[in-house]
Amino acid sequence: MQRLAPALREDNVPLDLISLIKTVLAATKEISFRVSQAHLGGLMGSTLDENIQGEIQKKLDVVANELFKDILLESGFVKAISSEEEDSSVPGDENGKFIVSFDPLDGSSNIDINSLIGTIFSIHEAPKGMAADDPDMFKQAGNKQVCAGYVLYGPSTMLVMTTGKGTHFYVLDRTHGGYLLVERNVRIPEDTQEFAINMSNQRFWHPAMKNYIDDLILGDTGPRGKNFNMRWIAAMVGDVHRVLCRGGIFTYPADSKNPNKPYKLRLMYEANPMSFLVEQAGGLSVTSEGRIMDIEPTSIHQRVEVILGSKNEVETCLSYYKK
Repeated sequence: MQRLAPALREDNVPLDLISLIKTVLAATKEISFRVSQAHLGGLMGSTLDENIQGEIQKKLDVVANELFKDILLESGFVKAISSEEEDSSVPGDENGKFIVSFDPLDGSSNIDINSLIGTIFSIHEAPKGMAADDPDMFKQAGNKQVCAGYVLYGPSTMLVMTTGKGTHFYVLDRTHGGYLLVERNVRIPEDTQEFAINMSNQRFWHPAMKNYIDDLILGDTGPRGKNFNMRWIAAMVGDVHRVLCRGGIFTYPADSKNPNKPYKLRLMYEANPMSFLVEQAGGLSVTSEGRIMDIEPTSIHQRVEVILGSKNEVETCLSYYKK
């Protein structure tokens, strides 16, 4: 099996970007260890604090965020970082060539039940002529990402990453402490019979999404003429990983539950990096109005609607909005 750096060099990834990726992954290795020892190290449960998203932080959220922040800012590779757990962007080295956005622990509600969680990251080139403390440098569309990925802390610690030349799977080999390439150029099947959605929000959905899901549930007795299974992990990293492995459609649509927050998922920390991975694997990642990676951000904590997965199924879902 091939180690990570040689695999990246095969894809002609610039050396400075490889160095940054290795720095990002150094943080994930430490987070992986902390996650595995959380019960023993007193890191279970919540703090008394809310993050900028209005969510109560888990103790592991705070630890993971600080690890990521410290390692990246000390590296000299990044001009600034933005995190789901930070109020605003955090300046780094004025001469840093890249900016990094990340969700240090996606799926925090799964921490206390020892279920799937992960880290999501996105890398852009830093705009020239902007100060390191200017958060506007993060207002870049997802189509300008130079790298995106996530690390899944499951039975094995798995890295899924793209630099724009396919989506590849790596596994952390704890015998030597490095990530090894286990599958190159993952492809998402174009058709599927699996869907993932938070059904508890059904009464708040747009009629188009209600009608689409109703037809899936009708199975072979309905207009789709085939049976579907629902899967829901409550961690985007887990649900997207399943889509990459065997196909499916994952959606967190707009809803009317809170008129001030019609969307759940964050554009920079979740939707953009996952969209890059899914598109590089032959899938689609959109809102009901268009491609996610073409959205021009207006703020670093912007939220969006997400519909992603197997190409033909995503297109079928979109057809309900056009009726």
